[in-house]
Amino acid sequence: MASYVIGTDTVDTSAALCDYLDRRIDAGDTIHAVNSLRGGDATSAEDVRDGEDAVNVVQSRLGAVATVETHQFVRGNDPAEDLLAYADEIDADELVIGVRKRNPTAKVVFGSNAQSILLRSARPVAVVPLTEGI
Repeated sequence: MASYVIGTDTVDTSAALCDYLDRRIDAGDTIHAVNSLRGGDATSAEDVRDGEDAVNVVQSRLGAVATVETHQFVRGNDPAEDLLAYADEIDADELVIGVRKRNPTAKVVFGSNAQSILLRSARPVAVVPLTEGI
């Protein structure tokens, strides 16, 4: 029985992460689908809806195979901080995240949640490449 924490922000990201997990999960496993938003002026109603849709995709796609719990955090944290803290809280076996190809300027200007997770995680992290345009 494994537990996975997956970080998602869009339905397309969720679909890619579900494709990855679909080949790995068993009936006794638990998937914690997490959408993290900063809140306040940094978060619109559309961001909240998109996040809800994203975690609902995981429930729809994997709920028949394993236990799926969905979470939307609006705590004022960056997503990396929320995912790492939650993975520690539940003692997850693995984090599953998606990555997009970005140019060096975008990395400097916007930072990288994936990079932060990879550098700070004390547990295994599966990195699923996302197709361009997602």
